[in-house]
Order: sequence, then C-alpha cells, then structure tokens
Amino acid sequence: MQAQSFEQLAKPLPLPYDEAAAAMASVDKARARAKASHKLLLIDLGGNWCLDCRILAGTFELPELKAWLKRHYELVTVDVGRFDKNLEVPAHYGIHDRLKGVPSLLVVDPKNDRLINAGDTAALSDARSMNPQGLADYLARWAR
Repeated sequence: MQAQSFEQLAKPLPLPYDEAAAAMASVDKARARAKASHKLLLIDLGGNWCLDCRILAGTFELPELKAWLKRHYELVTVDVGRFDKNLEVPAHYGIHDRLKGVPSLLVVDPKNDRLINAGDTAALSDARSMNPQGLADYLARWAR
C-alpha cells in the first residue's frame, strides 16, 4: 500500500454507519460470509458523527487497501451512536465496559466467534493522527 496521506480520500468523507440496521443480524451474516470464505471478520464500531470513523471508512475505500481488505477480511460496520446503541455487539465479544473510543475494530475468528484483538480494539480511535499505511499495518497484524 503506497498511500501516505489522507489528501487522496474522497470528499466528502463517507457516512459508513447505517443507523437503522439490525446490528447483530448484520454481524451474524458477515460472520457466516467470513467463515465460508476463510477470512477474518472485521467489525467496525463507530458513528457518522465521528471524524476518525469517517477517515477510516474513506481509507478503507482506497483501491489498494480495499482490494487487500477484501482478500483478508469480511467487513461489517455497526453504528454505536454516541456509545448508546447496539452495545450488544461489543458485549457479545466480551467488551462490557464503555468503548474506549471509536472507531473500535473487532477482529473476530469466524470459526469460533472469538475476538482475537482483545485489549487493542480502540487502537485506531485517533485515525486522523495516522496515515493510510499505518492503518493498513495495524490490520495486517491479524491477516491470514
């Protein structure tokens, strides 16, 4: 991945979170797709109000990163509002305390439905302070 700056992101930044989606059902469907395709499940918890969430979503759309993500992950976005919606999703993966920030990314092994990046889910909550390569490097830590 050669992107070194967010300047190349589409403007306006995407609004990636469907505020009306049935979150757990969306996660279950994505997990089934991930399991069938031998990929990891990547759950992006955030909100459309969050600049870092929107920067991350825009970065995911960069052609090189998008292709790489598609090879390694099944991505699903979950709107957590202002930390007051769809909290059953992180709770399902053992996160019962308030999220440490958004975006929070849950990397899940779809075979056993277990969180594999516990303790490191909010690493990208300050996505704007990183560059696209840094975001890709974070996700590469778990890629198969």
